[in-house]
Amino acid sequence: MVQLVESGGGSVQAGGSLRLSCTASGYTFNDNICIGWFRQGPGKEREAIAAIRTGTGYTDYIDSDSVKGRFTISRDSAANTLYLQMNNLQPEDTAMYYCAAVITGADCTTGGPFKYWGQGILVTVSS
Repeated sequence: MVQLVESGGGSVQAGGSLRLSCTASGYTFNDNICIGWFRQGPGKEREAIAAIRTGTGYTDYIDSDSVKGRFTISRDSAANTLYLQMNNLQPEDTAMYYCAAVITGADCTTGGPFKYWGQGILVTVSS
């Protein structure tokens, strides 16, 4: 079983940056882990942001102008930690952010499916 804990959220003004972290336990980052970031804003459906295969570093981003060029997914396999660097944050980025993982040898994409989920962390962006 993989346990995921997010950190690094908080409040920031528009134009600011945050880096979210997701630390995994119960399984070592290796080629068989696909892990990603998702978010759910107030009154909105959950949406995928990006996913990464921890062994190769292969990434898949959602094809959306809402995050393209501003958010970057990365991982530190030695630390079993996933990151999401978020730059030029805007009020519409306000959401609960979740990391999720699946142990799989299949293609790693934002479409998942993902089996293990963190509890989420709140990011609030004020104008």
